[in-house]
Amino acid sequence: METAMMDMSGRSFLTLLDFSEEEIHYLIDLSQELKEKKKDGRPHRYLEGQTIALIFEKPSMSARFAHIAACVEVGAHPAYFGKGDLDFGKNESVHDTAKVLGKMFDGILFYGCKQKTVEDIAAHAGIPVWNGMTDKYYPSQMIADFLTIKENVGHLKGVRLVYAGDGGSNVASSLLIGGAKVGMDIRICSPEELHPNKEIITNAEEISKSTSAKIMVTSSVEEAVDGADAIYTDAWIAAGGEEHFGERIHLLQPYQVNEQMLELTGNKNILFLHCLPSFHDLSTEMGRQVHEKYGIKEMEVTDGVFQSRNSIVFDQAENRLHTMKAIMVAANGMGRKKGE
Repeated sequence: METAMMDMSGRSFLTLLDFSEEEIHYLIDLSQELKEKKKDGRPHRYLEGQTIALIFEKPSMSARFAHIAACVEVGAHPAYFGKGDLDFGKNESVHDTAKVLGKMFDGILFYGCKQKTVEDIAAHAGIPVWNGMTDKYYPSQMIADFLTIKENVGHLKGVRLVYAGDGGSNVASSLLIGGAKVGMDIRICSPEELHPNKEIITNAEEISKSTSAKIMVTSSVEEAVDGADAIYTDAWIAAGGEEHFGERIHLLQPYQVNEQMLELTGNKNILFLHCLPSFHDLSTEMGRQVHEKYGIKEMEVTDGVFQSRNSIVFDQAENRLHTMKAIMVAANGMGRKKGE
């Protein structure tokens, strides 16, 4: 498989709002091409000689794995900077730091807190900047998710994808925007208190007019999952927000992805997705703490669903590697001449 080239040289990747349906499909197809080259042992070191700054304002073990491996496989050298290495806005402004980074690196991957920070870096660095994750958007994860769904369903147009959980999360927001861009039937199922931002919904609905996408935001599990092709969820809790655990667990328990929810879809081949980490048992310290305090052994998904034949979460995790390679190569691959 050789993907027909599209010129995305020098482009930053901050939100899927900036990309057309055709461009999103190009990144998905390029991801598949690079995945196949890895599987076949064919070199694809299109970024040979480049150095990529990996800025992790928030820690994530799986994201760090994926991004370091992605750099190495396309021939680039990854330079990792964790929270303790960063000084945004303290002694050095984001603007000045971005300009320094732009003089020293060929690209910047930002995995952090505020969307404004990654946008400011992109505005001043003068090199491509890629949004690994922020509080508002998670665009790189969406390319991995869509690749995984396409591998299992064969297409994206019209696929009925339910997100069950916190509808105001960066995952839900990005699914709405990305799903609308590629013409999916996107259904956000969450308590009313956690519905998506109205601006996000409006953007998705406006995009859907030209892509034939369908957008649903509901608090009814039965309405959301009827006839679904895939159900997606994310962790209810994160380190640092312990004071809100009780409130969030109370709100989100009715939206746990469990065997009963899968049965309500009427689809024996329903797919289950999760961007990880997941609290589906007591094998994590966080899971044990929640169990001790609130008495629940499983949170956003039951262990039965997580371990079931319907679950494609580890294929999804692998695809983060290949899609991050594609995002970097599309911007910095210079015609993809190297590494053939």
